[in-house]
Amino acid sequence: MKADIISPDLDSEFYTSEKCHIVELSNSGDDPEVSIARVRVEPGVTTQWHLLKKPYERYYILQGQGRVEIGELPPRDVASGSVILIPPMCRQRITNTSAEDLLFLAICSPRFTVDDYIEFDD
Repeated sequence: MKADIISPDLDSEFYTSEKCHIVELSNSGDDPEVSIARVRVEPGVTTQWHLLKKPYERYYILQGQGRVEIGELPPRDVASGSVILIPPMCRQRITNTSAEDLLFLAICSPRFTVDDYIEFDD
């Protein structure tokens, strides 16, 4: 990695089959140790069950409230300021339980690649 300042284009948000909106804030082969994405889940939506093969993932909740399901843990309510730790190969999904968008950072190490993503039926 080299020193840099990135100004992501927040208008580059895209919708995924996981039922959430993503803006890649930092995800580059120039910095393979970590990726950061802003995730937006609309009110009442539950994301698709999925897992990541290699990356450790962390969610940092910026706005809203939700209920997260990770592996065999019981569902847990989360809100602004919550940090969720998700090891590799661990099924996960999150539900927006509030009337506003649920916004969080998804931080992966090593960085997220589409080859690491596995989606499951509900």
